[in-house]
Amino acid sequence: MRYVLYALLAFNILTFIIYGIDKLKAKQQWSRVSEATLILLALAGGSIGAWLGMKIWHHKTLHNQFKYGIPAIIVLQAILVVYFMFFR
Repeated sequence: MRYVLYALLAFNILTFIIYGIDKLKAKQQWSRVSEATLILLALAGGSIGAWLGMKIWHHKTLHNQFKYGIPAIIVLQAILVVYFMFFR
């Protein structure tokens, strides 16, 4: 279980960094990370990193799929964690 938590922490840090890189690329008008990739990173376990990236980098905060989607993913992942910890 400890290794799963370490992996999730690392993945959330990576997701946070990728959101920051995409924000930098947006400012510089460089080739961007696709929105599908950013959402997929959140779905794959980096939802907290995605949310923090949105808040700290002020990135994708006006897009409804991020504004509402990332918090929804966090809630769903929290429900899954509770389920697997207590009801499995």
